[in-house]
Amino acid sequence: MDHSGHGMTMDLPPFTLGRGLEWSADPFFLIACLLGLGLYGWGVVRLRRRGDAWPVGRTVAFVVGVLTVGLVMCTALNDYGMVMFSVHMVQHMIISMLSPILILLGAPITLALRALPVAGRGRKGPRELLLAVLHSRYMRIVTHPAFTIPLFIASLYALYFTPLFDFLMGSKAGHIAMMVHFLAVGLVFFWPIMGVDPGPNRPGYLMRMLELFAGMPFHAFFGIALMMATTPMVDTFRHPPASLGIDTLSDQNAAGGIAWAFSEIPSVLVLLALLFQWYSSEQRQAKREDRAADRDGDKELEAYNAYLASLNARGR
Repeated sequence: MDHSGHGMTMDLPPFTLGRGLEWSADPFFLIACLLGLGLYGWGVVRLRRRGDAWPVGRTVAFVVGVLTVGLVMCTALNDYGMVMFSVHMVQHMIISMLSPILILLGAPITLALRALPVAGRGRKGPRELLLAVLHSRYMRIVTHPAFTIPLFIASLYALYFTPLFDFLMGSKAGHIAMMVHFLAVGLVFFWPIMGVDPGPNRPGYLMRMLELFAGMPFHAFFGIALMMATTPMVDTFRHPPASLGIDTLSDQNAAGGIAWAFSEIPSVLVLLALLFQWYSSEQRQAKREDRAADRDGDKELEAYNAYLASLNARGR
């Protein structure tokens, strides 16, 4: 299936899930996905060869996350997404809200810091450069809630409700840039909230939950706006190919329903991850306190018992 100069595939048959999942790889995303999987695999193998463990769950999460990117960008979903608002919205929701969460659960930054070799004295290698980026002022800004939440919201309203969306969809390079932007925005939004990888901003668990719920309602409002619209709102999808046999307004309303419903999925996933991390953190803290009590012979309890004994002696 070939895209025309406007980025549209004009001869697509009516959409079915089977047709949408046919192989139709975008070279940029295919190479990026293979590179990401290869580098992650190299890191895991390097750790295991030196006897260090790496959780299987993290590997599974990262691989599935990358595969979800491939699912929407290396199949015919990408072709249908050029001419059907509803399919495009599936792409957007997955690559901006599901893929980032799964990739971050894989802790790729932690893996890189553990797997990359330390450079010699006075030299800077990949590991040192990664640390410098993590501790940079730029990274503190782009991962701060005052930046990530407005960016997350603007990626919907400022894109779809302005001519910018039509401009980007007018070329293959623009479409790729838009999809990379969706993925990047999702990563920087969920990174400090997930708290799996080290980062410049690490708020407490309650604050992370507030950050999560501060952004999600705007996705729901965006979806409702599309569902309630009585005229087509995006020129790119105003005149779909006749071969699809779809109604423009019905397809737009379906896109709104997808955006509205999908906002609940990342909320549940991230909330479960945060609750699990919180519980694990409390368990680790309790174990540290128990070990400290074992080391000092439970001096606090002994002191309290001595105090009670002294009071009893005075009372005689």
